[in-house]
Amino acid sequence: MGLLDQILGGLGGAGKSPMGRSAGGSGMGGILMSLLPVVLGMLANRAAGAGRAGSGSSGGGLGGLLEQLTQRGYGRQAQSWVSTGENEAIDPDALAEVFGNDRIAQIAAQAGVSEDEARGGLAELLPDVVDHFTPDGKLPPMDQLLASIDDYQRRIGR
Repeated sequence: MGLLDQILGGLGGAGKSPMGRSAGGSGMGGILMSLLPVVLGMLANRAAGAGRAGSGSSGGGLGGLLEQLTQRGYGRQAQSWVSTGENEAIDPDALAEVFGNDRIAQIAAQAGVSEDEARGGLAELLPDVVDHFTPDGKLPPMDQLLASIDDYQRRIGR
């Protein structure tokens, strides 16, 4: 069971999210649940100010996020998330370098968490989210990606 399935399983009330905490509650599970809609919006290029981490050369979406990670020296980690193998971890502080402190602050504000919680949560969430939305080891067509993201957003009620 993947991280997203664990988070969504916790929505029913009986399940536990990662780290053994109730999803939507306090702790890392609540942080991940708060960050998930922001991350999904970012991958779909729907978040206001997707800016620096946003699809391909246009600056938004999943492709843009992967491009930004690669440009900042984290291409190996990003590629591992897309590939069908093991996901490499990324240090939470690296995300401040990738996104910039202003964008981290914006993400934290959108999710209602601290900047430290946002960095830590993103470091835990991004590898699994990218992995989930690239099941064949490559970027899906945009319409397929958006349909998958829309499905998850419906499931989390956002």
